[in-house]
Formats: sequence, C-alpha cells, structure tokens
Amino acid sequence: DHADCDDSVISYIRRGHNLDDYLIVVCNFTPVVRHNYRVGVNEACRYQEIFNSDDKNYWGSGVRNEGLIEVQGQGWNMKPYSIEIVLPPLSTIVIKPIR
Repeated sequence: DHADCDDSVISYIRRGHNLDDYLIVVCNFTPVVRHNYRVGVNEACRYQEIFNSDDKNYWGSGVRNEGLIEVQGQGWNMKPYSIEIVLPPLSTIVIKPIR
C-alpha cells in the first residue's frame, strides 16, 4: 500500500525466488504509534514479526507485536485477508507468514 499518505505509512511485499517465500514490510514515517493498523495479506495463516527497527536493542522505544498475529477474514487493499498490527513510531517492521 503506497497510498496511505494520511498516516505516512508504506507497506509492501518482498518476494523471494519462490513466490511462496515472501515477507511483508511496513514503514511508519511518523512519531505516532499506530494501534490496530490493518494490512492486507494473501494467505489465511498466522504471521509473526521477525524484525522491528524500534526494538530496544536498536535504541528504540520497544513497541512491538508479541507472539503470533492472527489473520482476519476481512479483505483489505485488494487482498482477501488482513491482519491488525501495532505499528511502532518512526520504524520499519518485517512480518513473515507462519504456515
């Protein structure tokens, strides 16, 4: 999603050589924590945050998505499913599907 200029957020899918191998990248360019931020996804599986630039190890505030993120049946941004995440301030997070 490159069109969320109101929240200054960009999200995209980064695919590997195998099309089933992908990561979801979400970037928040504001100092505001975005709770319940919805991102469209293609698969009905669980998801997990694997990188967070706001982690305290990188001198961030430590806002993160703990545990597994459950998919919802609500379509979003031309994707059949969606997830709701906590989007840390001034950060980039990477989420992967857990099958």
